[in-house]
Amino acid sequence: MQKVNSLQGNLRSQKTLLLVSLLVLIADQLTKLGIRVSLLVGESRPEEGFLRLTRVHNEGIVFGLSVHHVVPLLLPIVVIALALFLSHRYALFNSRLVKTALGLFLGGSLGNLVDRVHLGYVTDFIDFDLWGDFHWPAFNLADAAIVVGGILLIWYGIRLWMLPKHS
Repeated sequence: MQKVNSLQGNLRSQKTLLLVSLLVLIADQLTKLGIRVSLLVGESRPEEGFLRLTRVHNEGIVFGLSVHHVVPLLLPIVVIALALFLSHRYALFNSRLVKTALGLFLGGSLGNLVDRVHLGYVTDFIDFDLWGDFHWPAFNLADAAIVVGGILLIWYGIRLWMLPKHS
């Protein structure tokens, strides 16, 4: 993997990543705050329908899976550090698409980390009633940004893998 030279690795080359991260973090925290002041835990608006806003406190990790209480705090820190290191260090991660994807991932991870440190749980609120009594686990904007960022990184990786190899 090719290392980034010092000019490419400076703060200016991280502009997209930092801007996207900051916008995701702000949007995530504002929407969660709005939910916390508008709804009681377990309350939904509307009460029925395909898409509802339902206030949920998630003390686990993805989809509310229960794990040791240290994991939800350490995992985002490791992911954030890895994303920043790779973005700063290697030219492969220097495309605008990758910077945007890493920014989505970083901003979402920071948004959920802020909740965990400040509140001890993550505020989730986007609630889909898919069919019958099956609800997709509630999530928030940070979770959506993490998933979209991950999908973009996978798509980028597949595109690189499919490029013709030159000897």
